[in-house]
Amino acid sequence: MSGLLGARTCSSPGEASDIESPMGAKLREPLTEARFQQLFGGAEQEPEELAEPGWSRLCSRWRRWVCACSGPGAWRLLLARLPPLRWLPHYRWRAWLLGDAVAGVTVGIVHVPQGMAFALLTSVPPVFGLYTSFFPVLIYTLLGTGRHLSTGTFAVLSLMAGSAVERMVPEPLGGNRSGIETEQLDAQRVGAAAALAFGSGALMLGMFALQLGVLSTFLSEPVVKALTSGAALHVLVSQLPSLLGLPLPRQIGCFALFKTLAAVMTALPRSSPAELTISALSLALLVPVKELNVRFRDRLPTPIPGEIVMVLLASVLCFTSSLDTRYNVQIVGLLPGGFPQPLLPNLAELPGILADSLPIALVTFAVSASLASIYADKHNYTIDSNQELLAHGVSNLISSLFSCFPNSATLATTSLLVDAGGNTQLAGLFSCMVVLSVLLWLGPFFYYLPKAVLACINISSMRQMFFQMQELPQLWRISRVDFAVWMVTWVAVVTLSVDLGLAIGVVFSMMTVICRTQRVQCLALGLAEGTELYRPLRENHKLLQVPGLCILSYPTPLYFGTRGQFRRILDWHLRLGGGKVRDLVQGQCSFFGSGKQETPKTDGPPDAVAESVRVVVLDCSGVTFADAAGAREVLQLASRCRDAGIHLLLAQCNASVLGTLTQAGLLDRVTPEQLFELTGPKTCTVWV
Repeated sequence: MSGLLGARTCSSPGEASDIESPMGAKLREPLTEARFQQLFGGAEQEPEELAEPGWSRLCSRWRRWVCACSGPGAWRLLLARLPPLRWLPHYRWRAWLLGDAVAGVTVGIVHVPQGMAFALLTSVPPVFGLYTSFFPVLIYTLLGTGRHLSTGTFAVLSLMAGSAVERMVPEPLGGNRSGIETEQLDAQRVGAAAALAFGSGALMLGMFALQLGVLSTFLSEPVVKALTSGAALHVLVSQLPSLLGLPLPRQIGCFALFKTLAAVMTALPRSSPAELTISALSLALLVPVKELNVRFRDRLPTPIPGEIVMVLLASVLCFTSSLDTRYNVQIVGLLPGGFPQPLLPNLAELPGILADSLPIALVTFAVSASLASIYADKHNYTIDSNQELLAHGVSNLISSLFSCFPNSATLATTSLLVDAGGNTQLAGLFSCMVVLSVLLWLGPFFYYLPKAVLACINISSMRQMFFQMQELPQLWRISRVDFAVWMVTWVAVVTLSVDLGLAIGVVFSMMTVICRTQRVQCLALGLAEGTELYRPLRENHKLLQVPGLCILSYPTPLYFGTRGQFRRILDWHLRLGGGKVRDLVQGQCSFFGSGKQETPKTDGPPDAVAESVRVVVLDCSGVTFADAAGAREVLQLASRCRDAGIHLLLAQCNASVLGTLTQAGLLDRVTPEQLFELTGPKTCTVWV
């Protein structure tokens, strides 16, 4: 292998096929960025747009958009915003109708007791859970793109909304209240819950207008699963007073879980034996039925409706034994027939509830979008994340006018819908029919339903969320960073609150991404003899390296957070900063725990180099973006290399990075012949 004689680039394509490297690999012409643009041209632009100023181009685009909103354009918009217009003409009535009907009725039967149970979790009367199981389901059927998604009441949202409602409308001092005072308190809490739904719906509509469906990616899977698992523990603890018949005020704020446990332990001697017995019998029926439905889901034609069976048995038992009068068992009472009168929430309260509505909106969209994506991938169709924002935003906004509390897709009923044979959103209409029949005719049958049974339904519905913790060992093996995100989020949710835990989880998850960009692995590459393959020198000890030529791959975004590391790593590889820089880089490598920083492969120690670097090829294909600080760092690198007599070549910068570097003045430091379109051996025909 000879030494480096000088830099050389091919001037014509005709001689490309005759170039051979000293390693025996036949190469083609290296293409600089300027040569590539000369041969293949740049991006096409309309001539009138090039001649017009910026505001004129904006006006012309607006005119084209208005023209597109004619008849065909309006029809395309209608098809995009009303998904039933797309899937209903292709509906397979004979193959799908029976499955949708059975699944919809099954889910509707579960919605009735579960809706009433989650209403108590939201601190509103049970009938408002039925409203929330009707209006949002109907609206999502018309606007949603998830064919197998079941919407309605969701335990996590009910818990978050209930905490906010209790804070906005606290329990008055003194345990004894008259009937009128109780009705006034319930009306205020219903208004607060509806305002939360209105605020979260308005926020989601704003996100839809800005096309921010991509925001769901910031709630990673470990964050969402840890959030739901931690919230399930909150639900379990918050239902203990109802299970034991203890009239305890609800604890809110940080450490509410531990406060509730302490209050329950203190008041345990005053628990009601009758309600404790009802709770034990209810759990003894509900938990085994849930387990049977999971284990024999392939053999059962439809899941066993354990909740509705338990509701009927408990209502009959309470009525025949007069448990409400003899043992003071708390019952649901009269469910008003029909629908509430549409009422706009108090808009004066909206600015004060936005802090509570924002996490509710984020959890609503994140859970719903992730569930819809899971089943869309499983059944080979696609969803529109921005349309999902519209569907859930309109669902929460309109349903709030009918005194509904925040709602979203639900884990349990979505799984139940799929297991029961649901195929499309049409199953939601059958579910609405079941809830509608209860609201119009069957409501009086639930008068004697004990509230302890609803608490048991709340707890049994958390089964799937608790079992998410079984995935932790596998998550530890796959990614310990994701495991840390899961644990930090879960601990924050359990110890503090659901809202703060969500915020901490998102921030910690983003910090892990930022920290991983700091663990720069600038790879020094060598050539596999007889091929055009370049691989990291430390991974393969037989790779060849041209003396005086250093090929570096920098696979990290170049921004203000990595510019210092970029400077130190490049100075260390090119020996521009002396021993002090090398010691500093090695110390930082050990701090980050990687120990994988790449160095030029030599037989001796790093300082004992046979020949100084005279040409460096920097592969920028891994630099996905660069900001102003990163661009200035590249310019300073070019100046330091020029002063040290090192010829710097930049290869495969994407258009965005190259544009940033050019605007920063890169071409004042290097020539266009130093910017190459391709990396590896194509650029390394700078032989010697």
